[in-house]
Amino acid sequence: MTGPQPDSPLGAEELEIRAVRPEDKADLVRGFEHLSDRSRYRRFLSPHDHLSTAELRYFTEVDHDDHEALVAIDPRTSQGVAEARFVRLPADPHAAELAIAVVEEWQGRGVGRRLVAELARRAREEGITVFTALVLASNRAMLALARTLGEVRVLSREQGAVEIAIELGERGG
Repeated sequence: MTGPQPDSPLGAEELEIRAVRPEDKADLVRGFEHLSDRSRYRRFLSPHDHLSTAELRYFTEVDHDDHEALVAIDPRTSQGVAEARFVRLPADPHAAELAIAVVEEWQGRGVGRRLVAELARRAREEGITVFTALVLASNRAMLALARTLGEVRVLSREQGAVEIAIELGERGG
């Protein structure tokens, strides 16, 4: 995920979606540097200035079964502009935690929706029927995005955050 995009905007449908690979570490760092403080806070639910070596390993060295991560690539620049992942919950093999980040230049252009739809398809292939997420209650964009995947239930509310469960429909997303 990296910086400014050429003048003529692409639509989300023109982006390449692919699985994250271990060699994506440098691109992930570049993309993280292009997230605003607000976007970083929304993604990590706390201030987050940099990605540690352990985080880079965790985010890029995934098994693609219990932990899937997808990246959206701008074909003009070959740079990642968004990343989404699920991590299966140990207590419930049919549930996984969902997370997503989209660089500012691409927000509001349908990238998140396209990426989580593909992630939900992958999750269903792995037997996952529910996504969970801990979201800032003020993050209306993420809450709306969750509703595109299926029925959303609020599990808890605490200190400005809401924990949700999203029932993945047969073809939701």
